[in-house]
Amino acid sequence: MLASQRRDRIQVLLEEHGAVRVSDLVEDLGVSDMTVRRDIEALARDGLLERVHGGAVAAGRLSSHEPGFVAKSSLMTLQKRSIAAHAATLVEPGAAVAVSAGTTTYELARCLRGVADITVVTNSPPVAQLLYETQTPGQTVILTGGIRTKSDALVGPVAVGALRGLHVDRLFLGTHGLDAGAGLTTPNLVEAETNRALVASARQVCVLADHTKWGVVGLSSFLELEGIDLLVTDDGLVPHARAELADRVTSVVTVSARSTAARRRARGA
Repeated sequence: MLASQRRDRIQVLLEEHGAVRVSDLVEDLGVSDMTVRRDIEALARDGLLERVHGGAVAAGRLSSHEPGFVAKSSLMTLQKRSIAAHAATLVEPGAAVAVSAGTTTYELARCLRGVADITVVTNSPPVAQLLYETQTPGQTVILTGGIRTKSDALVGPVAVGALRGLHVDRLFLGTHGLDAGAGLTTPNLVEAETNRALVASARQVCVLADHTKWGVVGLSSFLELEGIDLLVTDDGLVPHARAELADRVTSVVTVSARSTAARRRARGA
């Protein structure tokens, strides 16, 4: 593939998703990490995109840019499913859990469909709808209400008010970005406030984030790394990030997307 063809492809993906990651482009284009970075630099010089840590966003879309739920659902799907599968093993009948909005937490909801006798509090209409349609015996779903964002989260005073006074055993929390300095971040100021209310409602905070979230900084921080009781991520996380997280997060679990994919193929055989 010629350089001009690669760069056209990068611009098409930006138009579709609003943001691209170097790791995804390497796989999509079949070229090296350095080649992708050179292409991004060339497009940035021409003002056709904005470089960010680990990738690029469409010109003019930086820390306040919020990709939609559908766009994010197509990214890092194997990693998200592997993370969700592990997180689901932490939920036992009788538990009360909160599940934040997000595409990784939506994958968790898929895994929870067969778990009976649990209460799920969520600010995600897709999560609530998925669990409601399953009709698992004894499963209670509480949807917070609030103003709906592009990423399909319900946020604002109504959501915060619904969460105030609730006490759950564990919160499963997604995030736009995960950074050594900024902690957990989101492009949406109001969503940050709602996420803080979710954190306040939980005895344990479990963050679900694939490796591409590391180094991404949104507009507003809502939780320091030290506030995470358990982080479930995938084995694509770079070594220096693993070391940083090991020092500051109570517990870090790394899962393999490749082994999960292999198990699924075996079951289908």
